[in-house]
Amino acid sequence: MLANGIPLLKTADKNGYAQAAFNVNTLEQINAAVEIHEALRAPLFIQGAQLSNAFLGGRADFKKGSIEDIKRGANLLGKYVSKKSEQTDIPMVLHLDHGKSFDVIKACVDGGYTSVMIDGSSLPYDENVALTRKVSDYAHQYDVSVEGELGVIAGVEDHVFSQNSTYTNPLKALDFIKKTKIDSLAVSYGTKHGANKGKNVKLRLQVIVAIKELLLGEGLDVNIVSHGSSTIPSYIVAEINQYGGDISGSGGIPIDQLKRAIKCGVNKINIDSDIRLACTRNMREISYLNLNFYQHDSVSAIFDLLSKYPHDIDPRTFLAPVMPMVTENKTTDKYQDQLNKLINLGTKEIMGSLIVQFGMVGKAPLVKENLEK
Repeated sequence: MLANGIPLLKTADKNGYAQAAFNVNTLEQINAAVEIHEALRAPLFIQGAQLSNAFLGGRADFKKGSIEDIKRGANLLGKYVSKKSEQTDIPMVLHLDHGKSFDVIKACVDGGYTSVMIDGSSLPYDENVALTRKVSDYAHQYDVSVEGELGVIAGVEDHVFSQNSTYTNPLKALDFIKKTKIDSLAVSYGTKHGANKGKNVKLRLQVIVAIKELLLGEGLDVNIVSHGSSTIPSYIVAEINQYGGDISGSGGIPIDQLKRAIKCGVNKINIDSDIRLACTRNMREISYLNLNFYQHDSVSAIFDLLSKYPHDIDPRTFLAPVMPMVTENKTTDKYQDQLNKLINLGTKEIMGSLIVQFGMVGKAPLVKENLEK
């Protein structure tokens, strides 16, 4: 059951839980997402970031991805998610995370995305408003929901980078929402992109409360989104270091603070780095459990990359030698089968944990009720 993002987020808001939105980079991760959400009867919000579309479009060096690469990836994701949605009863959304231009938005809407985010947060305010309104006017013609962003979230994730945060001004947020006609707003309130969020993170929950109060006072039904919210499980970081990685200075958003943010009115929480960590840990761990695994030709180039980049947590870096597995879910032998299974399990490990923590278990029927009204 494929839908735009509105019924999922409004159901979360009404029932006091948060919708986790999970970034994926391979087709097998989509399979894993459907399987774990089905098992827990949870609504599913799949996210493809701008550069993830380039990667799934076949561009191994995805950071240099062109608009044509992004179009191919968007079409691939759109068709694959649409097919999966026909095979399950759980409500599903395919959402673009951090689209940076109108051309990227158009590529994803045309490719079958049901929800998009336009990130104009680095632009001057009036330019952000103009770009976001243009996206809303276009996407809403196709029943595609739109997320905007106001305020600057620190950290690094793909092509999104800022050294410092600028907290969202609640009064400007109200003005922004009125002018842009968006359905949801990503705000800056102390979260941070990437795996190195620092120690003693403290979320400014008063930002969320103030925005929600202003929206309530104006009768505006717009949902609040939390980016840069990965929890960075310390046990996974320790295991990566045990298995040949070298990650230091990592830290995430404490789960208890995210739960308080949910109570204050956060309706959607984006998760990316946690999944990257779990999948990368699994790829490193197999070399310790089976010393001969990476000696086989079909996967040996992955071991070379794991050895070359001990500080990297991004599975895309290491999966470049097996692009047919990424883009077609095709494997050549039992070693690639095992590698794909490890990607599946790492994805489920994170998704399953956070589905429970965010209160999503058993909520798919509630969303279906809203869709059927």
